[in-house]
Amino acid sequence: MRTKSHKKNKINVVTLGCSKNVYDSEVLMGQLKANDMHVEHESTSQENDIVVINTCGFIDNAKEESVNTILEYVKRKEEGTVEKVFVTGCLSERYKPDLEREIPDVDQYFGTTELPKLLKALGADYKHELIGERLTTTPKHYAYLKIAEGCDRPCSFCAIPLMRGKHVSKTIEDLVIEAEKLAKNGVKELILIAQDLTYYGLDIYKKRRLADLLLALKEVDGVEWIRLHYAFPTGFPQDVLDVIREEDKVCNYIDIPLQHISDNILKSMKRGTTFEKTNSLLRDFREKVPGMAIRTSLIVGYPGETEEDFEILKNWVRDTKFDRLGVFTYSHEENTSAHDLEDDVPAEVKSARAEEIMAIQQEVSMRLNGEKVGKEFNVLIDRKEGNFFIGRTEYDSPDVDNEVLIDATQHFVRQGDFVKVKVFEASDYDLYAEPVV
Repeated sequence: MRTKSHKKNKINVVTLGCSKNVYDSEVLMGQLKANDMHVEHESTSQENDIVVINTCGFIDNAKEESVNTILEYVKRKEEGTVEKVFVTGCLSERYKPDLEREIPDVDQYFGTTELPKLLKALGADYKHELIGERLTTTPKHYAYLKIAEGCDRPCSFCAIPLMRGKHVSKTIEDLVIEAEKLAKNGVKELILIAQDLTYYGLDIYKKRRLADLLLALKEVDGVEWIRLHYAFPTGFPQDVLDVIREEDKVCNYIDIPLQHISDNILKSMKRGTTFEKTNSLLRDFREKVPGMAIRTSLIVGYPGETEEDFEILKNWVRDTKFDRLGVFTYSHEENTSAHDLEDDVPAEVKSARAEEIMAIQQEVSMRLNGEKVGKEFNVLIDRKEGNFFIGRTEYDSPDVDNEVLIDATQHFVRQGDFVKVKVFEASDYDLYAEPVV
């Protein structure tokens, strides 16, 4: 057992799950720093007195990772290398009574809306005046900007409303203040996130105001790229497409999780759309914003998904040619309306279907990347890895999309800089390029 000292406690924040959780951890750390407390993010040091685990409770794999992480730090507490363990986030919000019973050695559990209580337990005061004050954990040149919390959609498979509550938009004024503070710290790319960007503004302004928000944010000095993540297809505000087309700072990119295309499955999922409406929306995207990169995510193995439903989905993916695409296998989540259905697609069939979709997408991506050979792009440099500098075009988001590789043994570029490059080779998900002198 280590002996206790009178030094100020070191707090290690561990983040699991999506970009919304990353943002929440950054806000927590900003509050702790404002309270003059020593805080680190995912520290590898063995000298952290307190650990705060920000959990994910979205699907089975994420829940398992969260539980394993909690158990790991509880073990360290038993060994004396950690004094206290606190748990917050989606898993804690959703399963707090179960967790308290099953893992009682955690000092305290907090839900997604209990930041003031968590801070109090850590010996800090919640400072209401800290609009936009965060300790960012992403590379200095880009940051996530959460524009709303929660979700009002009734999707049958999704537990997010259970963990995050109803949709609550932030005001345009507060988001501009936050963006200005980020820009002053060197942020060049804002990645707008929410459970549902499409709904932005309806609760506080009584109309959808995502386009107005984009126009306000593009006036922030220092911000060069604004990227949209997690739009919902039903009720998509068409004026947003005009802003994307006309404003250079708004990337020709959108992430719009469509989940499926078979009318039978869409109806059961309670998505509020159809095969025809979805394809009409995608046509609008491509007609109004030529060259727009469209990213989507899909779910395979949903209850009742027949071979015919899956064939419809496969053919649609092949024909639509999404620029970016990801696939999840269906996770049977308690307290969702889909949980009342029989989870009748075997796990091995779910996995096989996911692999089939990704094989189709790999071919699509290879063809689309091949068309970029010989062309020039403006690239934002994210990092150096081995013998390559790694960057992204405006058509790519960090961590999930394609990357541009520049040979570091032949060229030098700086992280966080925009560089004009010419592509000379393409693979399935990467482009190889050299700077244009």
